[in-house]
Amino acid sequence: MKEKTYLKWYNKVGYGSGDIAGNVVYAFLSSFVMIYLTNTIGLSAGIVGSLIAVSKLFDGFTDIFFGAMIDKTHSKLGKARPWMLYGYIGCAVTLAAIFAIPANLGSTAQYAWFFIAYTLLNGVFYTANNIAYSALTSLVTKNSKERVQMGSYRFIFAFSTSLLIQSITIGLVAKFGGGAAAWRTVAIIYAILGLLINTISALSVKELPEEELNEKKDNQSEEEHFGLVEAFHLLIANKFYLMICGVYILQQLYGAMINSGIYYMTYVLKNENLYGVFSWAFNIPLIIALIFTPTLVGKWKGMYKLNLRGYIIAVIGRALVVVAGYIGSVPLMLAFTALAALGQGPWQGDMNAVIASCSEYTFLTKGKRVDGTMYSCTSLGVKLGGGLGTAAAGWLLEFSKFDGTLAVQPESCINMLHIMYLWIPLIINVIIMLILSRMNVEGANAKIKAEKGLV
Repeated sequence: MKEKTYLKWYNKVGYGSGDIAGNVVYAFLSSFVMIYLTNTIGLSAGIVGSLIAVSKLFDGFTDIFFGAMIDKTHSKLGKARPWMLYGYIGCAVTLAAIFAIPANLGSTAQYAWFFIAYTLLNGVFYTANNIAYSALTSLVTKNSKERVQMGSYRFIFAFSTSLLIQSITIGLVAKFGGGAAAWRTVAIIYAILGLLINTISALSVKELPEEELNEKKDNQSEEEHFGLVEAFHLLIANKFYLMICGVYILQQLYGAMINSGIYYMTYVLKNENLYGVFSWAFNIPLIIALIFTPTLVGKWKGMYKLNLRGYIIAVIGRALVVVAGYIGSVPLMLAFTALAALGQGPWQGDMNAVIASCSEYTFLTKGKRVDGTMYSCTSLGVKLGGGLGTAAAGWLLEFSKFDGTLAVQPESCINMLHIMYLWIPLIINVIIMLILSRMNVEGANAKIKAEKGLV
């Protein structure tokens, strides 16, 4: 039976544009905050890494909290859109604050300034905004194909924004004169741009009425009300949710190591401008893969085989990057980076649809709908994985005797940069591939529906 359609093309594009706003924050922060703090402000990479790690302890509690709050929200704008709209105001303010650390403060005050602004951004405002934005996938349509398309549009915008931010930021900072004042100016520009686009995105879609979202067959149990603790129990009882969390965290750890490429290009390849070139090699294949993901999902009748086969390609690609790195061939590194990114693309495109299927699995097995809480894995992965990845990068740099005041780094640092940029991403891709080989949530749902006579 043909599924009912809910969205026009402009709804999907409007929704997807929201990740321009999200990546104005995330790409800028994850790519440049460490080198800004170490090379411009003069802070210790190890101490910054430790502060980020401590901040993540707070973040872990807020993800499920905001997910549960979204589930409990009832407003004219719906459940998720109010949190998406108002959360980004705080994102814009705190992003600018992170890159506006006063140079005349003592080092202790500078560390405190960074910690407070970073924790508020990640633990409160970005959490509320990102979980709400992700949850809209299951709140504006019940059509599985439209959910995949929404995810593809979203991540096309996400990776395009990452590419743009990573390509132009160093040049923009230089254009504004370099130094702390230039970083602050660029951050303010990005914050204002993100705020405008986030507002447009939130208003471009409309959530379905709750009675339609909760519509059930006669032989399905009525939805029950539940609190934060029970919502948490529902999540951890869903093995597919735990797998998705694991993959999401690993992906962000992967991204953090790839973002350490700014150090690799500067001190190993001796050309910081290559960071933008590698961003093209990484993001363009991802965008191409995202364009074809909805078609491939239909061709292979689901997401499971596509995601697994994609990550097999990603593992091969990153293994060849390692080889090319030790050979010292930049063209080969670029080519194999593109191959790996092409394999990673399908999972990025259909990930939100997989989470929606994961939420359906909880509904089929427990009779309770936890859409907002289920999408906490997106914010949890971004913040925990990305934050700990950035923290780990700081610790590894400190351990390797990195010194931001030196033009030439010690051999111990050069060796560490090879580990961070070449080996760790390969290892992470292997682990993700193994997890995806077990993540057939679509098959599990189909089996349950057949047993209950729902198909």
